[in-house]
Amino acid sequence: MRQGTGNLGQVTGSRSVAAGRRPPRSSNGFTLIELMIVVAIIGILATIAVPAMRTAPQRAREAALKEDLFTLRSSIDQFHGDRARYPTSIEEMVSLGYLRGIPVDPITRSADTWVVEYAEVSEDDDEREGSEGQGIIDIRSGSDEVALDGSRYADW
Repeated sequence: MRQGTGNLGQVTGSRSVAAGRRPPRSSNGFTLIELMIVVAIIGILATIAVPAMRTAPQRAREAALKEDLFTLRSSIDQFHGDRARYPTSIEEMVSLGYLRGIPVDPITRSADTWVVEYAEVSEDDDEREGSEGQGIIDIRSGSDEVALDGSRYADW
């Protein structure tokens, strides 16, 4: 028996569900479309991030090389400012406290590959330099590799 209560489609008794509606379902999981959207978003983000992260280790080594070269060159300048001559070796700068130790070249991964450039000795300085040795005026990486910007590490 149906009794009208003002709402169409309702039945009296134990079942008072509107016609055509489903009973509420439990939300224990995700639908397939929700999972597909999440996977698509992750795929798009990964496509963008992977190329940028591929060169990250090399960029980090390049930044470390720039910092090491800056520190070494500053130490050479400080040595020259304090002693009115250039150091004869990197080991001399370490022994006199201008450096804590010889840094490892981040590109070649060795402390023995640094290439030093010595000052040219003039005739006036020949006697003084003869007893002390030639002085280092610049230092470079010993690597023959090419940087990400196309320049050679040995030219930095």
